[in-house]
Amino acid sequence: MVTAKHIHNIAPLNRILSEDIQSIIDDKTKPIGALGQLEQLALQLALMGQQQHQCFSALKKIDLAKPRLLIFAGDHGINANNLSIAPSAVTGQMVNNFLHGGAAINCFCRSNNISFNVIDCGILSRVAVADDYGDLLIEQRLGAGTADFSTQAAMSIVQVKSGLAYGSLLVDKVLQQGCHLLLLGEMGIANTSSASAIMAALTGYSVEQCTGTGTGISPAQLERKVRLITQALKRLPDNCTDVELILTEVGGFEIVQMVGTILAAAAKSLPIVIDGFIVSVAALVAISFDKNVADYLIYGHVSQEQAHQLLLAKMIPQDNPKPLLNLGLRLGEGTGAVLALPIIQAAAGFYNEMASFETAGVSLSD
Repeated sequence: MVTAKHIHNIAPLNRILSEDIQSIIDDKTKPIGALGQLEQLALQLALMGQQQHQCFSALKKIDLAKPRLLIFAGDHGINANNLSIAPSAVTGQMVNNFLHGGAAINCFCRSNNISFNVIDCGILSRVAVADDYGDLLIEQRLGAGTADFSTQAAMSIVQVKSGLAYGSLLVDKVLQQGCHLLLLGEMGIANTSSASAIMAALTGYSVEQCTGTGTGISPAQLERKVRLITQALKRLPDNCTDVELILTEVGGFEIVQMVGTILAAAAKSLPIVIDGFIVSVAALVAISFDKNVADYLIYGHVSQEQAHQLLLAKMIPQDNPKPLLNLGLRLGEGTGAVLALPIIQAAAGFYNEMASFETAGVSLSD
């Protein structure tokens, strides 16, 4: 297992040039503010680009070259209690589906010309080595699924630290390949149980508020899910602020590696597009490690899950762009992040290409 340090120096966005960048946006051939949230998003992207490239003048062009989706997959021992509509074996089956190009996320990646990787963070069974997936599959296994966290810790502290460190390796890899925009997705049967437990531990929301029906479980399964999460959280000290302990007790292998990836990407000023509930919980954990992470996050969508809506309302700073889409999604896989990509590219496009009043010869005065 990787044991490299996962602590990163994450600087807040340098907003000294905000007024200069905003002037560029305001001088485009449109009424001020007419592009609404796209203008707010363009400002955030330009500030990240300015910081990433150590540019000390107003950024003239936003670079979103080679966007990359990372899909993190892991299994969860708590599913032994029948908390999902599917058995845990479906995680591995869906990973194979991703690799063979047959899932929704494959369709959306093809439509948007985006590359992706699947990361095996710890599914029950390894993907058969006889299959040749080139660079699509990255194996960073922390085990064959977590333990049943309703009765014991989900993982060891060594696994937590290794998972966080693995994130740094992924960010180094995509940066070397020229990626300027990172999108995150996940796959893991019963990973909503882990996400709900983490959310309840880190926020003031009750377990009931943090727990939903996921992909469509029955009322009896939902009641059991709430009861088992509540039971697990009793192992934590009251008002626990030890994020690594929370991950140890109720985390997931894919969630831990997403946290590490978010921390490492933010340290490199790399824009990070967040998908749905599970990825948003990973973002919450990353922000709990370092509040400056929030500056580098773009929320692709708000899902149909009530817990996701409550979480985003709590997480997103007032002056940051709100989720870009609200399509009633509840699939995961990174689908909401990838579907939001054209909007993100449009924000960069108008900033980069739209004429100013001066260059277009347009004057609002007589």
